[in-house]
Amino acid sequence: MVKKRLIVFSSILLSMLLLLSACGGDKVGIAIGPPASGTNTLSKYIFEAYDIGDDDYKEYQEGFGDAADGIQDGNIDMSLGILGLPAGSIESLQASVGDVKMMEFSDDAIDYIEEHAGYERYTIPADTYEFLDEDVETVAAYAVLVGNTDTISEELGYELAKLMVENADENTHAQAEHMTLENALNGAEGIPIHPGAAKYYEEQGLDFDNPIAEVDVSEDKSELVLGTGSQGGTYYPLGGEMANVWNNHLDNVSVTNTETGASVENLATIRDGDMDLGMAVHVPTLEAINGEGDFEDGEVTNVAFIGHIYPEVVQLITREKADIDSLDDIK
Repeated sequence: MVKKRLIVFSSILLSMLLLLSACGGDKVGIAIGPPASGTNTLSKYIFEAYDIGDDDYKEYQEGFGDAADGIQDGNIDMSLGILGLPAGSIESLQASVGDVKMMEFSDDAIDYIEEHAGYERYTIPADTYEFLDEDVETVAAYAVLVGNTDTISEELGYELAKLMVENADENTHAQAEHMTLENALNGAEGIPIHPGAAKYYEEQGLDFDNPIAEVDVSEDKSELVLGTGSQGGTYYPLGGEMANVWNNHLDNVSVTNTETGASVENLATIRDGDMDLGMAVHVPTLEAINGEGDFEDGEVTNVAFIGHIYPEVVQLITREKADIDSLDDIK
């Protein structure tokens, strides 16, 4: 009798294990960025474009740096990043594993993302990375610097914008090459401009029709906090370089960059009064101002555009060993 019960129990246990395996053991693991990030928000539109449901993959809400480690270890199959070109973290991963593959988006998916998420078609040239054999079609947005109108005065906003542009050559990060007067207003469309930044750009002969934000600052702070992103992405190291430039030239003001979940978290933290400057994609910035998307229940009324930083390119990577040729393979 005992032996018979053991056989029945073993049979039930085996059936349960097979069921669990069928329900998710073979799902593709995809890192979609931290919960409060533009990457995380964009991933939903990408999956909608391919009709990929929540049950079709295993979700990892990791920053790109941690996700790259997971891909290297084989614990994560694919990672989505909104990064500059070339991304050092991707180059480092390729140097470690030697078989990085970059996914491209279909024309239909790009059309859907452009319509619903505000990103625009972008072509990654084949010579961007050594492992690319051909151009990759994707989408991109703009990284912008925004300031808290409750803590950044007109005078300080003027200096921050001016130093970003005129001392960009002191910034050693590769993406600093995009911080030029020619690019200064990229990503500003629809976003109120900080009055200090507006004054500087007007002096330089730039035209814009954005509303000028109102500031309510009784006294300048001596210590400012700059929200960036994860250490494995572009924001954190670039933000550190930006802070160094400001600290080298600003009198009686110091800027400290801090690691965050990037765009959405930075905008929400500025709204809540706990951050002075933030790096963000222009798309969630517009949503924050308009009370849409992640900010439907809490629009941000105290944020203003200070300057363009660099173009943010959506890069979806996997490895050859994962045997994934397209997002269509996820379903």
